[in-house]
Amino acid sequence: MANSKQYAKTVSTPSVKLATNELTGRVRVAFAEYETATGGEQGTINMFVLPTGARIVRSRQAHDALGGSTTLSVGHAAYVTSAGAAVAADVNEYLAATASTGAVGHDVANTIALGENSVTDANEDGITITVTMAGGDCTGTIQLSMFYVLD
Repeated sequence: MANSKQYAKTVSTPSVKLATNELTGRVRVAFAEYETATGGEQGTINMFVLPTGARIVRSRQAHDALGGSTTLSVGHAAYVTSAGAAVAADVNEYLAATASTGAVGHDVANTIALGENSVTDANEDGITITVTMAGGDCTGTIQLSMFYVLD
């Protein structure tokens, strides 16, 4: 029988304490809403900041019908890791450009490749989560929520 990394820590001798973002941590939410300018716009929106050490467990993005040929993606602004390494902005780290022509919602950070269960590693400034509007001028409301475990 095989054991997960976390289970193996708890049954080892001596046992190794699990991080709170692995067991017994509290789920927190970051939520932001953006209303586009009259006449529509394209560009990147800073939605909120996730603190370092946050394990992303779920995320959802919702929007109005934003206009013909429009797309939205979810990513992050440039940041510096806790070790001092610079990380470039990535507009589609958590959701690749997805049509936003209809009033729908999308799961975000919903695979390992898109950051599901990833742990943020930034300096004390955290990581700014972004939504990027492209393809055409977007008009309407955009919402993003991320659920994460920190402590």
